[in-house]
Amino acid sequence: MTDPNPLLSHTESAAPPRRSLDDTIEHCIGNFGLTQFFQSTIASFAWFFDAQQTFIAVFTDAEPKWSCNMNSSFCTTAAVDMCRLPKGSWSWDSPAKTSIISEWSLECAGSITTGLPASSFFLGCLAGGFLLSTLADSSLGRKNLLVISCLLMSLTGLLTAVSTNIWMYAGFRFLSGFARAPIGTCALVLGTELVGKKWRGNVGIIGFIWFTFGFLSLSIIAFFVQNSSWRLIYLWTCVPCVLYSLLVYFAVEESPRWLFFKGRRQEFEKSLKTLASPENQSSLTESFFCNSVDWGVEEKPQEYNLFSALEILLKRPWAFRRLILTAAVAFGLGLMYTGMPLSLGNLSVNLYLSVAVNALSELPASVAAILLVGKLNRRGSILGLAVLSGVCSAACAAVVTWKGLQVTLELVSFFCTCAAFDVFMIYALELFPTCVRNSAVAMVRQAIAVGGVVSPVLVAAGRKNGWVFYGVCGGIVCVSGLFVVWLPETRGRTPCDTMEEEELKFCV
Repeated sequence: MTDPNPLLSHTESAAPPRRSLDDTIEHCIGNFGLTQFFQSTIASFAWFFDAQQTFIAVFTDAEPKWSCNMNSSFCTTAAVDMCRLPKGSWSWDSPAKTSIISEWSLECAGSITTGLPASSFFLGCLAGGFLLSTLADSSLGRKNLLVISCLLMSLTGLLTAVSTNIWMYAGFRFLSGFARAPIGTCALVLGTELVGKKWRGNVGIIGFIWFTFGFLSLSIIAFFVQNSSWRLIYLWTCVPCVLYSLLVYFAVEESPRWLFFKGRRQEFEKSLKTLASPENQSSLTESFFCNSVDWGVEEKPQEYNLFSALEILLKRPWAFRRLILTAAVAFGLGLMYTGMPLSLGNLSVNLYLSVAVNALSELPASVAAILLVGKLNRRGSILGLAVLSGVCSAACAAVVTWKGLQVTLELVSFFCTCAAFDVFMIYALELFPTCVRNSAVAMVRQAIAVGGVVSPVLVAAGRKNGWVFYGVCGGIVCVSGLFVVWLPETRGRTPCDTMEEEELKFCV
């Protein structure tokens, strides 16, 4: 029989099949090129400045060493508390301007006062996490939020350098933490969405490496300005961050995936053309994009903010219980991870060297975490590392007279904390289904920030009694690690996409 519509049939058969969004992006940027390496590395470099502002208080808020004056009969080498001595009987070993403690005469202030600036920073992170976390998915996008956050963090850091008292200083630290809150997530998501699937894991690791080097750079900067004002540390870390923000704005593309879901077609095409490897660029014509993805067919995924996701989790007892237990583990690990570097000033060792060694220990800790994730169960790894970290931390307070052993125990404790932290973040991703995963992990990160709020106060209190920090934190991290016993094991199982699927497979 003759085809009554031969022209229509020929046209339809000649039309190329449409690709899904994932296939289109993979076709364009699946082959890793120099442009992708350059842009993803720049995006991931935000972790460098994130680490600097997170741990800058290790040097700026440290209590300097002091000694008795030669002509004083009231002060002896056996004195351990300067606050019980006459003001003129002792003096700082370095200029008073090297730390906020010595410049503003806070040596005898309470632990809440001296720990307030560092706690304010993490309190700002907590507030910023709640209020800014969804902007990367909604109105601003990954790139713009990363630029704005880095710029505001650095500008408030510069304002911090002109503070004239502890209260003004703590206020600017809060604002800096507020702006800093989404940087890590934005850098990770943007960096991984600028490359093909095969390379996303490697790009994610680049960010963690930059974080380690950012932490390490603090000891180098502080060493070269050790007899100068603490304000210079803020200048040396914040001015480059301002320049970095401008570099990201002009040199880095927005996530193609986000542009597509926001209906910004021309920018979507431009982004993919820029990121594509040279061998693919010639094929990315206007007709290719017209026939690649149907903009009216691709369905936009459901977006949940923290509050709507929490409402979903509250409706199912198993999900809410899982969230609470995960947050309890996160609090203990966050307390140790933020507190251990801050406590280095309490040890009778070279602060610059000890910070550098602690920073470098994060690299083998990440390698250990990768090996543990591949070989052992998640729960056993986290529990074992948390208990070992807690035991070593408590032992630091018990071996005060053996300085070498104390430093070794502190390093082992921090190493175990870092490894447990890395394994735990992978575990937290696997515990929740796709529909609420990002928001649930964001809530878990808030629990880590709460640990960061508490740790500076314990560090300040531990300056006179090591048990206050090392003993208390060691006990807390041991107890928090035990909560994984009531959580399900996730190793080797396929992640679920919906709450119903998770409940049917693993909660019955």
